[in-house]
Amino acid sequence: MNDGKPTGAKAKWWSRPSGGSGSASGPEAPAPEEAQHTQQDPQAAPAAAGAPTAHADTTAALTDTTAHTDTTVRMDTTVPADSVVAAVTEPVSRPQPLHAPDPYSTPPYGGPGPWAPAPPVQRPVPTPAHGTPVPQQYVAPGAPQPQPQPLHQPPHVTQPLPPQAPPSQDRPQPLSSVWLQYDPWSAPGQPLTHHGEPVKKRRRGPLLIGAVVLALVAGGTGGAIGAYIERNGGITQVELPQAGHESGDRAPDSVAGIAASALPSVVTLHVSGGEEQGTGTGFVLDREGHILTNNHVVDPAGSSGDISITFSGGETADATLVGKDSGYDLAVVKVTGVSGLKPLPLGNSDNVRVGDPVVAIGAPFDLQNTVTSGIISAKERPITAGGEKGDGSDISYVDALQTDAPINPGNSGGPLVDAKARVIGINSAIRAADSGAGADGGQAGSIGLGFAIPINQGKRVAEELINTGKATHPVIGVSLDMKFTGDGARVGEKGKDGAAAVTPGGPAAKAGIEPGDVITKVDGQRVHSGEELIVKIRAHRPGDRLELTLERGDAERTMTLTLGSADSS
Repeated sequence: MNDGKPTGAKAKWWSRPSGGSGSASGPEAPAPEEAQHTQQDPQAAPAAAGAPTAHADTTAALTDTTAHTDTTVRMDTTVPADSVVAAVTEPVSRPQPLHAPDPYSTPPYGGPGPWAPAPPVQRPVPTPAHGTPVPQQYVAPGAPQPQPQPLHQPPHVTQPLPPQAPPSQDRPQPLSSVWLQYDPWSAPGQPLTHHGEPVKKRRRGPLLIGAVVLALVAGGTGGAIGAYIERNGGITQVELPQAGHESGDRAPDSVAGIAASALPSVVTLHVSGGEEQGTGTGFVLDREGHILTNNHVVDPAGSSGDISITFSGGETADATLVGKDSGYDLAVVKVTGVSGLKPLPLGNSDNVRVGDPVVAIGAPFDLQNTVTSGIISAKERPITAGGEKGDGSDISYVDALQTDAPINPGNSGGPLVDAKARVIGINSAIRAADSGAGADGGQAGSIGLGFAIPINQGKRVAEELINTGKATHPVIGVSLDMKFTGDGARVGEKGKDGAAAVTPGGPAAKAGIEPGDVITKVDGQRVHSGEELIVKIRAHRPGDRLELTLERGDAERTMTLTLGSADSS
């Protein structure tokens, strides 16, 4: 079967063999007039089929091309003529189509023959959502109800029909009910994923709650374990790598080496007297117990105050004042009954060069044994300190060494040492920012501008204080006009209390200096004010020779004089 289509020449299902003897191997095409007659009167063919056959005297060779006549006479069988006549005179049923019915009802060839009624009009319907019931499809009247198809079978595939009885000979058979209910646009009656009973949705609430509880328990357990490990240093004891023991010795010229050498000779002073008290630093000069410090450190004690000394090792001792000088801002105190004192070696400040490394040791804000380091940032820096009393008696004039080693209140009187742990200066002053007062009204800290009295000057003054209790000042025998605003130091017209501006018989008078002269240089170094001239003179000893350059009117002169001596007040 080729889809129910005949492959040979197209023959009419109602065609008959032509009369006469012989055999026909296939259907003959009807005559034109016969075909025309057939088209005009469709009932003519059945009438003709019932006519008697005229070939009764010979062997009947009846060949009917139709496959479903009730009487078939084989060509190779001899039949009496009367039997043939009787056979052909019997009513003959309607001829059958050229091909058997299609058991699979394959559209559009589902029903045999041209008399099959047209299939119902198929109207496309929207495919319902997954799982939505579909209304009952169309079924021809009298046809059996369609059986539900398996869910896994596509909607356009139909199941083979069970064998059916041959169609009735009386009238054309209708199309199969399966074809009538076929709808290519229909959706399955149930979800494709349904296999029997409906799928029950799982309740996720208990599962989600269980997961949350499990997460909380796990988190709490982990946190407890982590806290235990943190408090106890881990489950096992942790040992971190560390360098082994090394020798504490350092290079003698390193900061650590310098500090180790100088600290045993540095002391802290606590001074109190009357309504004042203060803290400062000093260092041991000799084994007899003489200690050098600043005058402004011991000044609060006055003549009857207390001075206490604390050594670097923590030992304490009381000290007495040996002598002091406000002009140099230096003082010497002495401790008794103390053994094992280690004097700090003195250097030579004339050998110092800018950029040399230095170490400052002291007790800033009463933090004893504090070590800072820096360099010499300048030399011969003229500074004046003091002046709190207002009469000028406490002003000190220092031709100082400048350093950037941090110096703070409490460092005063401490040593400034070189790379060989030798004293080259006595820390005495700092330059504070702005007014020099901190936010709380106290002294401001270091800004990298510290000043120290050169040790050469300190040594001379300390020796005089120890030997005589007083220090001598080098002088030139003139009174200076401190209000002069020009460049240089101008000799006044009159001295103090109406005395002469140039001391008669003094070094200046012998050199020929007159009132009104302006001194501009000392040993070739420029001076810009009276304070600078005093600093330059006090940097020398009495008896030293100085070369002065001065201006008188429009002339410039140079003269030499020998410094005199004056006792400190």
